[in-house]
Amino acid sequence: MAMPKKGSRLITVDDTVYRWRVSRRPTYSRDKGWTPLTFAVERAEQPGSVLVVSLPCARPDNWDGKRTIVIRPVLAGRCIRRAVEQGWDSRKPGSTFTLTVSEGELTDFLGEPPQYLIPFLWGMIPEGGGIEDLPRCTQIWSRDEPGTRGQIS
Repeated sequence: MAMPKKGSRLITVDDTVYRWRVSRRPTYSRDKGWTPLTFAVERAEQPGSVLVVSLPCARPDNWDGKRTIVIRPVLAGRCIRRAVEQGWDSRKPGSTFTLTVSEGELTDFLGEPPQYLIPFLWGMIPEGGGIEDLPRCTQIWSRDEPGTRGQIS
């Protein structure tokens, strides 16, 4: 059965066109951040075996504010290339091939340390960031000015 085209993206790696996507609806355990962020990959034309890539972070829509990343094409491409090196043959039908990416490999694939994000109310903030990183946020009180607690600024 082929991957749904809706919500998927095309990427060409070593002259082969693939389709990849993160599942649209998380399971309860994925939603809670108990399982890692994953995405699936298959050949765009004449799909065979599916690759499932598991990353060392939670889904962006997790409820617990666990760190996540944006899956960029450079990461998807390097994961595909690594899976092929490890024996994934996307032309042959068969069982799912799983690639588990470690924290160190993630840095290697991206060419820099990952830019983690933390889900926060209606958006995301960079890991280690604060309320000032949310463009739509209104500061309710200033922690620096005594006596302004509870006042809208």
